[in-house]
Amino acid sequence: MNQRLPRTVVVTGASSGIGLAIAQGFLRRGDKVVGNARTLERLQATGLAQDFPDHFLAVAGDIADPATAKRIVAEAVARFGHVDVLVNNAGIFNAKAFAEYTAAEVDALVATNLKGFFYVSQEAVRHMTPRKQGHLVNITASIALQPNASVPALLPILVKGGLNDATRALALELAPHNIQVNAVAPGIIDTPLYTPDMHAFLNTLQPAGRIGAAADIVDAVLYLSDASFTTGVVLPVDGGMSTGKW
Repeated sequence: MNQRLPRTVVVTGASSGIGLAIAQGFLRRGDKVVGNARTLERLQATGLAQDFPDHFLAVAGDIADPATAKRIVAEAVARFGHVDVLVNNAGIFNAKAFAEYTAAEVDALVATNLKGFFYVSQEAVRHMTPRKQGHLVNITASIALQPNASVPALLPILVKGGLNDATRALALELAPHNIQVNAVAPGIIDTPLYTPDMHAFLNTLQPAGRIGAAADIVDAVLYLSDASFTTGVVLPVDGGMSTGKW
């Protein structure tokens, strides 16, 4: 059996919630992680640099800025030699009635959810293509697969739904270069975004009758980042929420 070699993984939105759990998941199995968040203070507060001093690199900056994207990949290559996996996790989820969205909310969500995927993915692909290997794993949203009248969220659905289709399109484009592109579409996951008093209602929104754990998303990301013959897949991890009406 071939021994698995450590890889270098870029995780955006790595300072909290699902992104932090993903970064921890890769680090605990011996991989090297480049974590991005808006500020260095937030990345330092995770303790990852202290717990994994030889395997974690913090690169702060606005992920919507093309200059940040360039710096993330450049610093990853300078420190660890290459980039094997990009996990596009940074995102905003803002659920409200369509008519209530403000121009500022539109700009913020498009910046993080769309530009935050686009520029860093471009930089990663430019690096991966000559090497003929790599994985992109996009964190999208289950609700973009199956909208729910109980959770009006047109704005994130608009962008995350586009990202689901972009995952499939980019998988086809990059397949000849041996770069796999997949997505994980989480349902409602237990993160600091939701306070405990919200859980009783949130549990009713999926047929499993409970919300998921960050570890469920980590497991899916690790699988897709290892898969050599799986590409163009949008994998729902949502307790059945995207299967339809129940």
